[in-house]
Amino acid sequence: MTDLLTTPAERADDGRPSVPTFSVISGQQVQQALKGRENELVALVEATYRLHGAGESVNPPSYFLRFPDRPSSRIIALPASIGGSVAVDGLKWISSFPDNVRSGLPRASAVLILNDPRTGYPFTCLESSIISATRTAASAALAADWLSRGRTRPTRVGFFGTGLIARYIHTFLAGTGWEFDAIGVHDLSADSAEGFRGYLRQSGVAGRVTVHDRAEDLVRASDLVVFATVAGTPHVTDPAWFDHNPLVLHVSLRDLAPEVLLDAANFVDDVDHCLKADTSPHLVEQLTGDRDFLDGTLYDVLLGRAAPPTDRPVIFSPFGLGVLDLAVGKYVYDEVSRAGSLRLIDDFFHDLRRYG
Repeated sequence: MTDLLTTPAERADDGRPSVPTFSVISGQQVQQALKGRENELVALVEATYRLHGAGESVNPPSYFLRFPDRPSSRIIALPASIGGSVAVDGLKWISSFPDNVRSGLPRASAVLILNDPRTGYPFTCLESSIISATRTAASAALAADWLSRGRTRPTRVGFFGTGLIARYIHTFLAGTGWEFDAIGVHDLSADSAEGFRGYLRQSGVAGRVTVHDRAEDLVRASDLVVFATVAGTPHVTDPAWFDHNPLVLHVSLRDLAPEVLLDAANFVDDVDHCLKADTSPHLVEQLTGDRDFLDGTLYDVLLGRAAPPTDRPVIFSPFGLGVLDLAVGKYVYDEVSRAGSLRLIDDFFHDLRRYG
């Protein structure tokens, strides 16, 4: 894997910028570039977190486009820049339209634009729902590994919400060596829960798979709980559900009431990003007036500056950083380019002469 921690100065290019090119990379190409590379991608995401934590990135706040006539829908812009040997700028433009599920379409769709940091010209557009799901799942698998060190490693996983993200997270857990004696499933949609159980069977899981009708039963039966819902406000309110001190991957960010977080050890991917937009951690900050409930970031854990306790629930709430999308997107671009499969649009840029 490319070393992300080298500095831009070490890869200086003395030549003049070449004529810009532009390519389009399809979802099928993205999937082919990423399939079966879970270990490599988790390592990539870890290196990106380390780069971000060391200040070698720019990751401004996400921008939310909301619609008065469609209050459940939104489109989010995530601009970012990452240094190191990746050295790329860009933007993820991702929509979340929950009503799509009723017609059989995935909730989210996305594109990713990568820009050349020397000229600012965009050089590729990638289908990015797969990239987004991949970086989310790789981040979750990375957190599950590091946050369970020093604790009893979970053997019973529960998935609260059974859409695309849950499937990718399971794929990355399995692909990075996790094995579970039992897998629990819960979803407000019985069809979705059964569909996820069917996916688990097809993937050849060895453990027992149980569909739980009650959310409480799922949580109490799991020592690793994955929240991957489309909830807009907290719906899990009883801290007693977590009395067995599980590790919680709070990927969907708005499932847990402040009372649950206040009774747990809390880790985030980026403090300023996570504590906004009425996420569960943001609600805690609004309730208490401070951020003292936070125990650290994943970067702190990676550096050994913070450690998850063994006598409380541990909750990881990742907002999702645009730099992760850039790193995975550049990885895909390099793989497709190396394979000679880039689909260039030769006349995308026009009139490149300054004076005509």
